[in-house]
Amino acid sequence: MNKQTFIKKAAIISISAAMGLGTLLAVAPTPQAEAATASTYAVSKGQQVVNFGKKYLGTPYKFGASTSTTKVFDCSSFTKHIFKQFGVNLPRTSAQQSKVGVAVSKSNLKPGDLVFFSSGSRANGKNVTHVAVYAGNGKILHTYGKPGVTISNLNSGTWKKTYLKARRVL
Repeated sequence: MNKQTFIKKAAIISISAAMGLGTLLAVAPTPQAEAATASTYAVSKGQQVVNFGKKYLGTPYKFGASTSTTKVFDCSSFTKHIFKQFGVNLPRTSAQQSKVGVAVSKSNLKPGDLVFFSSGSRANGKNVTHVAVYAGNGKILHTYGKPGVTISNLNSGTWKKTYLKARRVL
């Protein structure tokens, strides 16, 4: 390679590197953008949990279902299973699950939050007897009775009347 060709190639490489660095600096995230990304992460991870859980729609309900199967679920084995896929190890029962994470108001629910109810034959209006995952837009993903894993409306019927509290575990 002659001296003139070498100088041309070196100049092209230098200009390309400078342009690349300039572009890199121009798109470097600001602290505000990093904070927004961090807060968005929890929402997107919650949505990932919901999306994973939806793969089980229609899976039959069985009270006391083993946590080692995905052929049937009860409400808490379902939440335990889907959250485990995302590194969250929940306790076995809905009552135990209602004590982990941080409390969140009904008005601040985000996809992936656990929501708790006092419903069914063991309900007294105070004790937790059922757990679901908030799916967004006023919907919950859960399993109970005949429909098995299903999506229900949090703000109507049984679920509105028996709602107790919510917890964020992500």
